Formats: sequence, structure tokens, C-alpha cells
Amino acid sequence: MTAIGELNVVPIREGSMSEEIAKAVDALEAFDVAYETNPMGTIVEADDASELFAAAEAAHAAVDEDRVITTLKVDDKRTVDQRASEKVDAVERRLGREARQGE
Repeated sequence: MTAIGELNVVPIREGSMSEEIAKAVDALEAFDVAYETNPMGTIVEADDASELFAAAEAAHAAVDEDRVITTLKVDDKRTVDQRASEKVDAVERRLGREARQGE
């Protein structure tokens, strides 16, 4: 089984949020998860949903602000092992090209 999540931890503050977001991303290191940060959030992969939820909770707690908004969208594949990269690969096979433009 594989649990894939899209995690967004947003500190509510003036100015740059990067310092606090870096704390949230760094907190993921304590868990048995793979992750990739992108401009809009972080994709987190775990063998089961409980590990994914624990990692997301730690990322939320790592942010030191008076207000933090965290969202987590979870795809919990309970009978199939499929990595996030495999989902992207399937779309790219259908496209016949990479699923990106303009870099």
C-alpha cells in the first residue's frame, strides 16, 4: 500500500514565509517518508496513512507563528503500491512528452 499526500503548511505572517516553511519541511526528516517540495506545497509519500498523518502533524507543529493553516490531501491506495512519480509517468506516456513547459 502507498499513501501519497499533498501537504501545505502556511504560516500567517507579513513578508516571506520561507523560513517557517523550511522548518515544516525539515520536520519531515524524522519520519519514514519521501517528499518533494514544489512552489505550491510538498508531496509526501509513505507506506501507510498513519505515517503520513504523523509527518504532516510534525510539519504543522514545527512552524512558530501565532496562526498556521495546514491542508493535507491524501490518496490512500490500500491495495496497490504506486509512487507519485509513477502517476506522473502515466500522464506523460499519454501525452507522449514531459508534463512541463517553459523552464
